[in-house]
Parts: sequence; C-alpha cells; structure tokens
Amino acid sequence: MNDEKLAGGEERIKTAREPDREQPPAPAHHFHCEVNELYHPEDAGRHLGALLTDLGERNLYDAAAQCNRCGYCETSCPTYMLTGRETISARGRNQFVRMLVEGRAKNIADAEESLSTCLLCGACSSACYAKVPTPDIVLEGRRALTGYGENFFARAAVAGLLNAPRLFAFWLKLAYLAKKTGLPRLAARMGLYDFLGMPGLAEAESSVENTPLRFASELLRKDAELRPEGRRQAGWAYFAPCGPNYLFTEVALATVRVLKKSSGAGVFIDNQCCGLMAHNYGRLEDAREFARRNIARYEELKAELGEFPVIADCSSCAAFMKSYEQLFTSDEAWRPRAAAFAAAVKDILEFIPPGKAGHAAPAAAAKAGRVTYHDSCRACHGQGIRVEPRAVLRKLAGKQYRELPESDWCCGGAGAFAFTQPELSRQVLDRKLRNIASVQADTVVVGATSCLAQINSGLRAAYPSARAVHYSVFLDEVTREK
Repeated sequence: MNDEKLAGGEERIKTAREPDREQPPAPAHHFHCEVNELYHPEDAGRHLGALLTDLGERNLYDAAAQCNRCGYCETSCPTYMLTGRETISARGRNQFVRMLVEGRAKNIADAEESLSTCLLCGACSSACYAKVPTPDIVLEGRRALTGYGENFFARAAVAGLLNAPRLFAFWLKLAYLAKKTGLPRLAARMGLYDFLGMPGLAEAESSVENTPLRFASELLRKDAELRPEGRRQAGWAYFAPCGPNYLFTEVALATVRVLKKSSGAGVFIDNQCCGLMAHNYGRLEDAREFARRNIARYEELKAELGEFPVIADCSSCAAFMKSYEQLFTSDEAWRPRAAAFAAAVKDILEFIPPGKAGHAAPAAAAKAGRVTYHDSCRACHGQGIRVEPRAVLRKLAGKQYRELPESDWCCGGAGAFAFTQPELSRQVLDRKLRNIASVQADTVVVGATSCLAQINSGLRAAYPSARAVHYSVFLDEVTREK
C-alpha cells in the first residue's frame, strides 16, 4: 500500500475517535448494506456467523464496538511498540474494521496493511478491560481482502491435509529429502525465491535445521500401548498437531512418554489437522470439516472409553480447538458437539501438576543449565495458561530457573507471519532474543512449535550457546534416568 493510502487510513482512524453526527453507526444487523466493504452476500461463507467473546455472543460490529479507543492495549501490541503507528496498533485495527462495516471507509484495500501485519497474538485482548477479541476481528477483516486464502501453497496444504493426508505426507517427505540435498539453500542464495515472488520460502526453509522422514503419527500407530482396541478406559488421548506430527516428531514422542509416566495409560486419537491453517486463511468450510472429523473421532472413542481429556502439545492448535464452538454458532446440530469436544481439550502445559512431573536427574538438570520460559501467545493470551508450566519448571530447574523479562512478548513466529512479514518478524524476534540474553539463559522452554522454530532460528544466529526446547521435551529429558 502506498504512502498516500496509508496516510489517508491513519487520518480516517483519527477522525473516527470523534462522534460522527452526520452518519451514525449502522445498526449491527445492517451487515449487508451497499456501503459495507466487509460483508457481501456472495461472500457470506467466508465469514463467521458470530464471535464468542468474554461479554457474550456478538456479531462483528458489536464486538468491534466494544473497543472504546482508550489505548490501554497499545503498549502490549508488538507492532505498535516497534513502529508507533496507529494503523498497526490493536486499537487502530479495530477502528478500521468498524469503519469498514459502517461504510465510513470505502475501500477494503486501504486496510490491507493494517490487517496483514497483525500477529494475532492476543496480547491486546489480555490487556483490554472489555477483552475485545481483536485477533478474531482482524481475521474477519482479512477474509474480505481480495485473494486472501488463495495462496497456492495454503490451498494445496489445506486440500492435501483434508482430502489426501497420505499424499500430503508423501510430498512433504520429498520436500524434506530435497532439503537434505542442500538445493533449497542454494536456490535461496541464488535469489530464486525472490525471482519467483515468494521470498518467504527462503525464510521457511532456513528456520528449521532437521526434518524427519518418519512422521509422529506413523510411529504412534505402531505403539500397541496407544491403541484403543480392547480397552475400557483411558486416562488421556493424545492429539498430534501438525507441527509435532510433521516437523518436530521428537515433541510428539516426548509428550506421549511424559503422559505415560505422569498419567498412566492413554490412547492416540489418530486425528486429522485441527483446521487452524484453514481457519486463519479464510477457508472456513474446510476448517469446519476438519473440526467435524476430529469431533466425530473423539465421540467414537468416548463411546468406547468413557470420558477422557484430549491432550495437544502445540498451544496454537490447543487454543483453536478450545474455540471450535465458534465455528458452529449457526449450526444447532454441531454446536453442542463442538462445545463438548472443546471442553475436553487440554494443553500439555496445563495438564501435568508439579506433583506428577517427576524429579530432575542431576546430570540432566546440570546439562540444561539456566532455564527460562517463553509464554507462547496462544497459551498465555489465548488460554490463560501462565502459572501451571512455571510451577513445574521451578520444581525441576530449582535455583537455575530464571524469569524471562517480557515473557509474553510475541517471538514473531505467529504461524506464517515470519514468512509473510519477515522484516517485522525479525524486529519482534530481536526484542525476544535480547531478553533471553539478559538472563543468560541456556535453555528456553516453549509450548508452541512456531515459537520453537522461530526462537531457535534466532538463537543460532545471535546467541548460539542457548537453545529452545519444547516443554514436553524438557520434561522428558530432565526426568529421564540415563
């Protein structure tokens, strides 16, 4: 977006802070009026029917109108703190969406930069007294952008995961084999990705060092202890998110070992993708289909085994599954089923109490060195999980535990944000790395796989004596007797 459009957008947001006596806000039910740049009848399927907020069920306009423009959120918004620009603050984004719904902003393209630069971290909602759901409001705005969700790789990934997961796994293994040859890195150095107009692929390729050729789901299906056949009950069911399944298989395997040690026998739910990618990239019907299949699988196991918690080890996916009901607010048949499934979901970060976490082996604890904890955004802001993992880490690390300054400051990973907004992502990450260095950490414990990739990528370049590890891997390593 050019400077003229941006300046116009910032001016409109400033104007919106003052009462508009000539054109009062449109009533909430007037979403399909001619001046509305967000909602067109032909695009109804691209939008949620309602948002489930802390103040109850709201349509988009009412949710955005809960923002009274106090600005209390701005010091918690990473993009605003880095740039000082109103249009890429939480308050600015809410006002842009509100003006688009009211018809006071006539062109959705003017809001593109504002909406696309949001990390969806939710720090603003945590700071907001009204708990305005800015990430959901931003996503609703994004879904109105021309071409949003039509990226070839996003479409191919969603279609493959939904309709041909085995074929998707096959192509992913081929890509991993190609990475091991070094050809992708050579292509990045030659500027091929820039030439193709996809510079984010170079960022994606370089963010992860090791890629598996056997995925977690393949390995877990072979574990006889995790099969539900012949069982009458289970203490837990493991849900394998895409990150631990396809990229960080050691996380999935560590989670299962930790669950077995702390909580007894359980099963592998043998799930599909949770649907978060489809949801965030404007493919809501695909997201609903992922959700339906996972809910149906849960109900099938529940009929056999009775009640059990569904454990996920990526906070982004766990938070999304806890919000499944929001996908079905207009579906009387599926809404209660989604709510029941969501109530059963637990993040591994909250599931294991200190008393069941075991004891650290001295040699493993010494190897871990000084330990700190990074709050993954969708753990602390999306689920309110802060105390539980710290209690376990303090027990295991003892005096070697260090509290991380600005621990809930986003690392800049945010799913694909590091690839779509590389410069902003690097600035956000740099602040995180400086805080890690300030406590001289040797081990940074995280709860989401995008954080794992992002922070390790930064540490390799700027602070190679430290490493980031997933919470499950840390618990498994320090409590395992060698």
